[in-house]
Amino acid sequence: MTLTGPTSEAADVGSRPRHPGTLRAVAVLVLAVLAAAVPLLGPAAALRGTGEAAAPGAGVMALLRAALFVALCVPLGELFVGRLARTVPGAPPGVPRSWALWAAAAGFLAALGLASVVASGNLVPRGLSGIDVGGLYASREGKLALLEVNAFLIAGLCARSGRPAVQVWPLSAVVAAEALRAHPVTEHSPLVGSGLTLVHLMCAALWAGGLLCVLRTLRHWGPVGPGAALLGLYARVAAVLLAAVSATGVWSTLRRMPSDTVLEQLTDTAYGRALLAKVLLVAVVAALALWARIRLRRAPDPLTACAPARAEVVALGLVVVVSGLLTALPLPIRW
Repeated sequence: MTLTGPTSEAADVGSRPRHPGTLRAVAVLVLAVLAAAVPLLGPAAALRGTGEAAAPGAGVMALLRAALFVALCVPLGELFVGRLARTVPGAPPGVPRSWALWAAAAGFLAALGLASVVASGNLVPRGLSGIDVGGLYASREGKLALLEVNAFLIAGLCARSGRPAVQVWPLSAVVAAEALRAHPVTEHSPLVGSGLTLVHLMCAALWAGGLLCVLRTLRHWGPVGPGAALLGLYARVAAVLLAAVSATGVWSTLRRMPSDTVLEQLTDTAYGRALLAKVLLVAVVAALALWARIRLRRAPDPLTACAPARAEVVALGLVVVVSGLLTALPLPIRW
């Protein structure tokens, strides 16, 4: 198996799709609809039977936050894999077309939407008259929302510049702002929680965005030896990223759900249910990553590892979407 399709039109004509490009487009459209439906419809499903109430516009908030997370993953993954690719001996020249500018635009719009919600008293605004832009400067949450808007704008300008690598700084500022936003000063040990979230979000963005960029790079390079080397380099770093994501995720969970109540809250609270769905998806991702690693080491053609890696990208995308949903649900009560 290689990254390119068969060159012979005579082989298995009747058994292959006649328009694979159309099928791929339909698959992408279905995945996009699913990705939008999970955060929009997820709050109602997670809250059913718990006795909890979500904030108004929770679905919209979850969708915007998921879009913001995706906008972080894509450019950070490109920067990460670009650095790895430069260390591969004999790597073909050229890289796939960057999506960083589009990601920055999507992140800017998502951050702008989230800022408008904060400026409307944490309600989805019905019109421009309900948005108090000046009020953003009066609260910690508003300042962080403005920081994210400006950071994505700067990241887009950096992506268009002659030194796109500098966009790592505004993107890191978004990660830091998200970490601070998730842990207000009224929380117990907020700096510890922010630190855990910062590491968790950065490692997750490098993991998901990096794998997407690796697969795009291999498709651009074609079936060449350096492709397997790049995939192997990524796999080694991804193992460390997975360990960091798992450790920080467990620690953060135990800070919000004490160990003696965590099993009950995983099924009886909306946050716990969404978290459980995320954990199961991460387990699927880990299994796919292990499968790809085994193929990479033992298969006659190491690039057959791309098959489970593509499934892993889809699963990671769902993890990112569920993460956006988590931010819109009421936090569990520390019993």
